Amino acid sequence: MQKRESAKNPGSAATPAKRGRPVGSTAGSAAASAAAAAAADSAAPAFLFGPTLQVPISFADQNNKRIVLALQSGLKSELTWALNTLSLLSFKEKDDLRRDATPLAKIPGLLDALLQVIDDWRDIAIPREYKRSSRLRSVGENSAVTGFGNEYELTSSVDIPSHPGSTKSWVTEWWFEEDGLFNLDQEGRSEKQQCAVATSNIIRNFSFMPENETIMAQNRHCLETLFQSIEDHYMQDEELITNALETLVNLSPLIDLRIFSSSKPSHIKIKEKDAVHGIIKMLESSIKSWHCAAAELLGRLIINPDNEPFLLSSAAQIYKRLVDLLGANAADSQAAAVGALYNLVEVNIDCRLKLGSERWAVDRLLKLVKTPHPVPEVCRKAVLVLESLVSEPQNRGHLAHHETSFAEILMSEGGRYSDTFARILYELNSRPNNKVVTARGVWGM
Repeated sequence: MQKRESAKNPGSAATPAKRGRPVGSTAGSAAASAAAAAAADSAAPAFLFGPTLQVPISFADQNNKRIVLALQSGLKSELTWALNTLSLLSFKEKDDLRRDATPLAKIPGLLDALLQVIDDWRDIAIPREYKRSSRLRSVGENSAVTGFGNEYELTSSVDIPSHPGSTKSWVTEWWFEEDGLFNLDQEGRSEKQQCAVATSNIIRNFSFMPENETIMAQNRHCLETLFQSIEDHYMQDEELITNALETLVNLSPLIDLRIFSSSKPSHIKIKEKDAVHGIIKMLESSIKSWHCAAAELLGRLIINPDNEPFLLSSAAQIYKRLVDLLGANAADSQAAAVGALYNLVEVNIDCRLKLGSERWAVDRLLKLVKTPHPVPEVCRKAVLVLESLVSEPQNRGHLAHHETSFAEILMSEGGRYSDTFARILYELNSRPNNKVVTARGVWGM
């Protein structure tokens, strides 16, 4: 349990690396990062350096109100400008001088305005039969024409009666209906979807900045939108889902699932069980980037003891899927599964018993060590998971069948994990209450 205690004390260890963040980007490795960057710059040919855009230090501070108003306007030109601007501001190069600028997530109304763009696209993407009967306009409510799709062609075309005998033009009647603002022709829908994907990428970039993490993790609207996006994965763009997952992984050390039942204002009705259900759906996905991110997210969320009751209620599904990933051919999937199990077995006795009784769990963990996995850290964690399992007397019967394999690894030349497997064999044979394997304690004689 020392690992879980140290995780609660941020000063005792370095910040976990972000998904997609370059090596050395965490606070604890600034010197190593600078050295690596200098070496890379000196070794890289000059023709590999492309053009860069210099952003003024005070640009965001001087234009923050304009950016928020542009996002809220719903106008295509304004929205495009705001998203392009934020895409630049949310990406910091190593020589960027905007270190003292206002954190983007702290700009009043900016995060909510970005989230609203994704929320509005989700409402359009939902099939009509699943929609609410009425919906208030929240983006561009004062504009008859927003610029998306073929609006100008429609409004400038010859009016067509909506039905025989009617004097009201079809264009006017259609445009001022609830769905008219969003112009649900194919081109307009595609443009709205592109805006939502670009917005999700900006929010993902926000999550890489340490100064934004706490604000985003404590914003209920932000978490609701992210979890709702992965919940609706069957109707959303793949890139949007990937961005939502990676954002959640980056924020996961600070996420407390109890926020969904708190007194903070709610924009989307999501409960803790809905959030866990969405993560499990991603874990069961056949898309590697999704199930790897979901496994990593579970492994980080479980470190917070306040999240345990919500995650452990679905422990059976989680363990079964993680063991399946251990047997996958992809090294990334195996690494993500081992990382999640490494944290899960530290929670309580029940977790270790359930994993120990899971079919193929011990076999596949041993296979990762014997093959071995190309990443040594994954092998080390797999060995430590086995050691945690053998500490429970009820699991020793399952592990006793692999005693020969343990002994082979122990006696192998240059065994990197000999000490750990020696302790595992000691646990299997030296405990007085172990009645299952007492007759097998003759290995090595």
